[in-house]
Amino acid sequence: MNTHATPLKEQPKPDEHIPVAGPWVSDLEVEYVAQAAANDWYKNAGQSVKRFEQEFAAYLGIRHAAAVPHCTSALHLAMLCLNIGPGDEVIVPESTWVATAAPIAYVGAEPVFADIDPSTWQISAASVERCVGPRTKAIVTVDLYGGMPDMDAINAIAKPKGIAIIEDAAQSIGSSYKGHAAGTLGDISTFSFHGTKTLTTGEGGMFVTDRDDLFERAARIRDHGRTAADFKYFVTSEIGHKYRMGSLPAAFGRAQLQRVNELIERKREIFSWYEARLSGIQGIQLNARVADVGNTFWMVNAVLDSSYDLTTLQLMQLFDAKEIDIRPFFPPLSSLPAFAKYHSVVDACVQNPVAYDLAKRAINLPSALMLTEAQVDRVCTVFRSILNNSRNKSV
Repeated sequence: MNTHATPLKEQPKPDEHIPVAGPWVSDLEVEYVAQAAANDWYKNAGQSVKRFEQEFAAYLGIRHAAAVPHCTSALHLAMLCLNIGPGDEVIVPESTWVATAAPIAYVGAEPVFADIDPSTWQISAASVERCVGPRTKAIVTVDLYGGMPDMDAINAIAKPKGIAIIEDAAQSIGSSYKGHAAGTLGDISTFSFHGTKTLTTGEGGMFVTDRDDLFERAARIRDHGRTAADFKYFVTSEIGHKYRMGSLPAAFGRAQLQRVNELIERKREIFSWYEARLSGIQGIQLNARVADVGNTFWMVNAVLDSSYDLTTLQLMQLFDAKEIDIRPFFPPLSSLPAFAKYHSVVDACVQNPVAYDLAKRAINLPSALMLTEAQVDRVCTVFRSILNNSRNKSV
């Protein structure tokens, strides 16, 4: 246990509001941010950012890391570095946050939506293969909820055709696939440090790659098109973006990174509490434990059998009445009005039945890092009551 860590609350009040997500902040983060606030100026300007990037790259065992304001900007940089643009198609999973696909639209390309595996909820390699066409430029894999896709199968599809892989590891720091760390499985990989994530900077992200050419391109684009040689002279060779992280969030991230194993252990412990209480209930599917995958269980998920006749919206309302926050499983991207103009949404509900089905009857249970076992007990007690009432009404 880290000696800087603030102890968890052991005795929450019986009716205390239970959040769905949130960080574990210790004295170490406060100390690092205070030091950066006092010292990261003048000749020391940006030193916390550089250290965070170096330490994060070392943690992953990868050559390059660039700290950015959020994962969305990291994904946007990935599209730009791979020269994706109008006329190109990029395959994404149906079940993910909109930020995975929005940067495809930013660069004028078209998202193509692939289905997910019914057991792991990760992007389906079989569906990806059906989606590949002559205009496919990249595949964005998502390590959903801390799990990992079948990357061997996806690589077998992508590599012979020269299709780039962008790994969206926003939710999966500490996860692994066959011994390879999440964030090391794409030509480019990206992370989120949003306040809901296992490792947070409040808001922030990271662009990582082993390729020198892609990193050099990202370094230029994220700083208004400036190269390192032109930095002092305010000379820009192209129009870029302001996608640099500030010193204070980077300092916070450095402290979190020191504690990352502790944070991951807590996530896995929270999942084990739910697993012990809910896995014996017939008709509930929790996050899968898959051979060769080290799942960090960023969010604990529950998929209900259709026999319960409870929709995601109904479940959210019932938990809200008990002061318990839950979230919906991600709705299919192709169902969102934001993507209605794309040809790829036509018949998507038929082509991608798993994503459409799960979205109707799956939820994210409270998974905040400061959650106590007593609070998990309360969530599970409420959940059991909801399920029992549903079964009784159907009899």
